[in-house]
Amino acid sequence: MPVTDSITILAVADLGRAAALYEALLGAPRSVDTPVYVELPVSAGHRLGLYQREGFARNTGELPAAIAGIAPAELYLRCDDVMAAIEVLERCGARPLSPLGPRPWGDEAAYFADPDGFVVAVARRG
Repeated sequence: MPVTDSITILAVADLGRAAALYEALLGAPRSVDTPVYVELPVSAGHRLGLYQREGFARNTGELPAAIAGIAPAELYLRCDDVMAAIEVLERCGARPLSPLGPRPWGDEAAYFADPDGFVVAVARRG
């Protein structure tokens, strides 16, 4: 089954705060903007969706558990200006987890936890 595009959707506690962080990080305007859901383009064929935690339950029938610490998943974003991405994450309240440095797979990456506990890595090819 060929996939034509994909959306990564995160359930968040504060939609406005999360949308502001990812809109600044991705440098793209919201393509969908409703009271419970925001969507942003990431790259060709991929979008990031942010769902107010309570709204998320409308589709799944269950309220997602709040995260204590960090989530067992990450958004790995390769970007042209990794230093600018780091500045955006710091300015928007993301918590540093691991500084920018070389990784065994050849990239240089820095790791953060967003205010909802989702791990966000910003990277450039080494």
